[in-house]
Amino acid sequence: MKVSSFLPAATHMIYDLGLDQYLDGITFECPPKALEEKQVVVRCVLEGKEYSSEEIDRIFSASKAQGKSLYYVEDEILQSIQPDIIFTQDVCEVCQIDTECTARAVAKLDKMPELIPLTPQSLQDVFDCLITIAKAMGYEERAYTLMADINERMNGITDRLRKHRAPLRRVSLLEWFDPIYNCGHWIPHQIGYAGGIDMLSNPSGDSIVIDWDKIVRYDPEVLIVAPCGFDVKRTLAEMHLLTQRKGWEELTAVKNGEVYVADFDLFTQPSAGTIIQGIELMACLIHPEVFDLSHALSAKCVRLMDLDNAKIHA
Repeated sequence: MKVSSFLPAATHMIYDLGLDQYLDGITFECPPKALEEKQVVVRCVLEGKEYSSEEIDRIFSASKAQGKSLYYVEDEILQSIQPDIIFTQDVCEVCQIDTECTARAVAKLDKMPELIPLTPQSLQDVFDCLITIAKAMGYEERAYTLMADINERMNGITDRLRKHRAPLRRVSLLEWFDPIYNCGHWIPHQIGYAGGIDMLSNPSGDSIVIDWDKIVRYDPEVLIVAPCGFDVKRTLAEMHLLTQRKGWEELTAVKNGEVYVADFDLFTQPSAGTIIQGIELMACLIHPEVFDLSHALSAKCVRLMDLDNAKIHA
């Protein structure tokens, strides 16, 4: 059996399931370990180029309006692999190649693989995708074993919040900042499990452009900035797009030093393993009086106030 993954989240889950020996043919945005070991078959015309967040949004919006895709398949490499299964997605044509583009590429193959689209909208959908992948590869029980561990970790967070009578805190997580996008799909559910609520979010639906004035009026107690596809370093390079806005200094999260920049892969990349890490990280950020931030999770985020203080004392 040969399997190709046309979305990073599926690649991540295949590794989590210990089934990576069957995997070949991945995207250029898959996890580093996969990029070291597997052949890349999905590329993007923007790959390797530096654009601002505003330019990225403009390029992808224009491409979408014209009905074009910025992603393409390396036909010769895919032909050499001849996969039996290809996991693809239809959640966001901006973030990754979609099933329609994939179908056009595989039509050229000598052997037609089975295309399995993964289209999670909610947190439960993400977990169901893990089972779908494992079942398609003939190892369904591995998914249930992994899910048992994930459920235990989630229940542990809930139990601690209940034990400490932790109040529900007002949170805002931003998926993009030029223009500003709220969070959608499974991320509001992650926030809920972590002991917060994001009233500007769109649970189980697409993230959408939101006016800055709405954020100012909402006045989050905790603000998390995790633009899709950006790590902490990349996001910090453009944080001025938020910090220079009118009303920034008056936000409760800013005044109390509870603005955080986090790696995107714990939120906008819907892998079961990273999703639970995202919940654990947010629990620490939303309720630091209850949860201690581990070394591993601390490497995935930074508190903006700590950077400002470091500059002051440099």
